[in-house]
Amino acid sequence: MDLDVLNMFVIAGGTLAIPILAFVASFLLWPSALIKIYYWYWRRALGMQVRYANYDDYRFCFSYRGRPGFRPSILMLHGFSAHKDMWLSVVKFLPKNLHLVCVDMPGHEGTTRSSLDDYSINGQVKRIHQFVECIKLNRKPFHLIGTSMGGNVAGVYAAQYPAEICSLSLVCPAGLPYPTDNKFLKHLRELKESERIDRIPLIPSTPEEMADMLKLCSYVRFKVPQQILQGLVDVRIPHNEFYRKLFLEIIDEKSRHALHENMSKIKAPTQIIWGKQDQVLHVSGADVLAKSISDCQVHILENCGHSVVVERPRKTAKLILEFFALVHNTENNKKLA
Repeated sequence: MDLDVLNMFVIAGGTLAIPILAFVASFLLWPSALIKIYYWYWRRALGMQVRYANYDDYRFCFSYRGRPGFRPSILMLHGFSAHKDMWLSVVKFLPKNLHLVCVDMPGHEGTTRSSLDDYSINGQVKRIHQFVECIKLNRKPFHLIGTSMGGNVAGVYAAQYPAEICSLSLVCPAGLPYPTDNKFLKHLRELKESERIDRIPLIPSTPEEMADMLKLCSYVRFKVPQQILQGLVDVRIPHNEFYRKLFLEIIDEKSRHALHENMSKIKAPTQIIWGKQDQVLHVSGADVLAKSISDCQVHILENCGHSVVVERPRKTAKLILEFFALVHNTENNKKLA
């Protein structure tokens, strides 16, 4: 009898040991695979489904939840070198009855990457418009959200396709001349003058550089294990050459101030969200936008850096929902009047 019990524990222990050992092995040997599994699991838990849309021979990868309905759909544009899953932390706090779409920006993750493509801000705006037409998102005006580079694209999109946008949320957007300079922008100018494109702080190639990038982008200091840092680097390294090309494209003269050049054409009600301690794009950019966009509200988040979506996802979702409700309740009241 005791032997049977012992055998049962051995079998049970062996059964449990297999997944535990597999997890430990993945963490130690293939941290990048673990990161991919993590995003897959999180998408599944939040009900986000991945799909593809084709425009001629160009393929867009996106995730979505819900269906178009009475309320406007929401399209979310991520920042430089990120991907559609960066929005999951915010999606977690958004109602499941909203129609949400998160797309991989041109050249990123599952969306087509071509050396012949135009990765300037205007070029990306055209691609996003192709995506919107592919999935027929513009059957009626939708709410557009963009952060950093995606905020630059979102703002220019709203200026160039005003009939398609009912409201706009820009989270620490790029594309402005910032009244107050910061250390990062000064460093960029030095890099440009010296042509040292291999030393761009936003394109890490070692765990140490990844840790430095996280410190640059976040006011909140996340304690990230060395293996996870290695995994994050391993995921990015195959794309670093593209990221360098893209980075030089978006800081070039024709893209650097694209949002500034178009902001006076933005007619949709606009919300600006910015981290007060942003070390990448100075918070003074919020005032620049507020002075040029007639229907604009600004939210400055204390103790928050450039990675607003990651650092303050609950607050970001709350602000977006309040703005969304205010704008569309006002619109509905006008229709009923």
